[in-house]
Amino acid sequence: MVRKIILDCDPGHDDALALMLAHGNPEIELLAVTTVGGNQTLFKVTDNARRIATLIGMHDVPIAAGCERPLVRTLEFETPPYGETGLDGVILPEPAPLVEQHAVDLIIDTVMSHAPGEVTLVPTGPLTNIAMAVRKEPRIVNRVKEVVLMGGGYHVGNWSAVAEFNIKIDPEAAHIVFNEPWEVLMVGLDLTYQALATDEIAVRIQGLGGSIASFVLDLFKFFHKAYQNEPSFEYPPVHDPCTVAYVIDPKVMDTVRVPIDVELSGSLTTGMTVADFRAPAESNCHTRTGTKLDFDRFWDLVIDAIDRIQQNIKKGI
Repeated sequence: MVRKIILDCDPGHDDALALMLAHGNPEIELLAVTTVGGNQTLFKVTDNARRIATLIGMHDVPIAAGCERPLVRTLEFETPPYGETGLDGVILPEPAPLVEQHAVDLIIDTVMSHAPGEVTLVPTGPLTNIAMAVRKEPRIVNRVKEVVLMGGGYHVGNWSAVAEFNIKIDPEAAHIVFNEPWEVLMVGLDLTYQALATDEIAVRIQGLGGSIASFVLDLFKFFHKAYQNEPSFEYPPVHDPCTVAYVIDPKVMDTVRVPIDVELSGSLTTGMTVADFRAPAESNCHTRTGTKLDFDRFWDLVIDAIDRIQQNIKKGI
């Protein structure tokens, strides 16, 4: 069965891969792409999303710009890993059209126009748009199938000792999203740090040939340089496509049901996603986290999507 999703993103090198996977996999119907200020300014990440759409031949998916700043805080850019454009290191074509509708309204209208349980929200940036949508139209909570988000972590942080970037820069939005009574899967750093773009994966992508494969390899090269200053990483992790991969094939990762909440007031822990593993989760627990990635299964999905996109471009589809 085709899975219908809205991808809410802030491209971003790994967001670009998430877009490719969502567009290139036949099991996904990408209903809309919405953007949020995060890796760079809203203008820059929206421009990146539109240019990626042109690159991969994504002509029939509406793209809408959303919130440019967190709900109550000043936006902190994640410039170092992504560069001044948010997508440095690659050459992109002219941008695809942008719809005039605000992203929050596009999310609401798309969810409300489908039957309950049909649409999955896949946020791979700060959760501002999703929080705003649920506050503006609370009925979407009972209609969304699941929220599969990239963010957080139950053991590690990257924007602070305990908090991940997407959650830390708008913790109030994250608090709203995690505490609504819909199904939430946190695809956090504990999982995404397993999705490494190794030399072996680069060789496989290079073997495809073609312009999209070359583009992905350029993404890897820039990301690899950005992570050279991180002693923990021999290869760069590609966080965001892990969410889309799960929607396509839940067997791509192990998950565990566990209560998760977001710290808002700790002087050292603001933005921490606190997962309570002290006892088995109760039956009404609506939050889960990814724990172990099936590395080969994940990269098979990504590489297949790259190949399909290239074949479709050749056919003029």
